[in-house]
Amino acid sequence: MVRVLVVEDNSASLDLMVYLLKAFGHTPLSARDGLEGIAAARREHPDLILCDIQLPGADGVEVCRQLKADPASRDIPMVAVTAFAMVGDREKLLAHGFNGYLSKPINPQTFIADMAPYLLTPKVEPPVSATTTNRPPVKVNGATVLVVDNSPENIKLSRSILESFGYRITAAHGVDEAMALLRAQPPDLILSDLHMPVKDGFDFIKLVKADVELRKIPFVLISSTVWGDRERVNGLSLGAAEFIIRPIEPRALVDQIESCRNAKPEVE
Repeated sequence: MVRVLVVEDNSASLDLMVYLLKAFGHTPLSARDGLEGIAAARREHPDLILCDIQLPGADGVEVCRQLKADPASRDIPMVAVTAFAMVGDREKLLAHGFNGYLSKPINPQTFIADMAPYLLTPKVEPPVSATTTNRPPVKVNGATVLVVDNSPENIKLSRSILESFGYRITAAHGVDEAMALLRAQPPDLILSDLHMPVKDGFDFIKLVKADVELRKIPFVLISSTVWGDRERVNGLSLGAAEFIIRPIEPRALVDQIESCRNAKPEVE
């Protein structure tokens, strides 16, 4: 299993890269500033380091300089990840010792393929059902997805993934807020976390399915944990179009969302 150290101080970018690495079977390690990144690299000796350039403590160039000067870490491939892309930047970064360069924002559809050439060990191939090779682009036609989750980080992650595929995202941090948004402007699909305080995903879907104006909106439940098949069966029995378990590869998530959107509504 390939171990990848991500040195990134932006929470949304870090979460997205960690999510993608896990979804494809890699083991992500993380550090949120340059000095922490240097220490983690020396301690963990990962197979690859993805390093932001604009970092607190020590910037990415300094991280690279120190690690490439150390015989114990000089052979670890390092890939610079930065939003500040200008003519000549790639050459400058390679001159500083980086083995490659990735630009922000990260593209979930190509991220793993972009990273793969720099791996020291054979990469773990994703399941056939999850690979994006030779698959046509998804056409979402500006569809709107309401993402409901009490975790701001989960919302940021969903937004980063889905907006990169062309969706418009609205978000709510709880069921009551979500119901208000639904009545004001119904979306094309609802993506709701299951485990939320006060009112959970099951409470939410019951409210939606009981409303004649909202019940036909495809409703997808997503959860990081599942007690056997009990939660899935319960969610589907309440009318969920799909029950998804995290982590899920971004293209697979979009495929499931589109499958739910394109399914014919049940005849009442």
